[in-house]
Amino acid sequence: MNMTDDGVPDYAFGPRKRGGKAPMRDFAGPRQVAGRDAADFEQRPQPALVSTSHDHPEDWLRAGQAMERALLLATLEGLSSSFATQPLEWTDLRWPLRDPVTGTGYTQMLLRLGYGPKGPRTPRRPVPEVLDIRP
Repeated sequence: MNMTDDGVPDYAFGPRKRGGKAPMRDFAGPRQVAGRDAADFEQRPQPALVSTSHDHPEDWLRAGQAMERALLLATLEGLSSSFATQPLEWTDLRWPLRDPVTGTGYTQMLLRLGYGPKGPRTPRRPVPEVLDIRP
């Protein structure tokens, strides 16, 4: 695999929402992907918010570790997950996502969890291309 093969392949985009837009980013954008179907999405997906007490690089690392555990558990439980990053890309939208009880915290990621069709596997780069292990 070379760098031009990086990214999500067309076959892994999943179906479009039947009858409208889904509340998430569609990586195909407006272009049509051959053979891509439309499907009914779950009526009540569950949001999961990953937040930290502060907003420093070490907090970002901890949030990533927590997200990794949440995604692995969701997969073990047969859940589908997707990232809802759009609200986090704008400071004025990210701020209202903090803890509703205390009004504190920094939102790091918003996940959408639900039961859906199993998607196809996507390619991975060989470990030596992305990681150097030194004794």
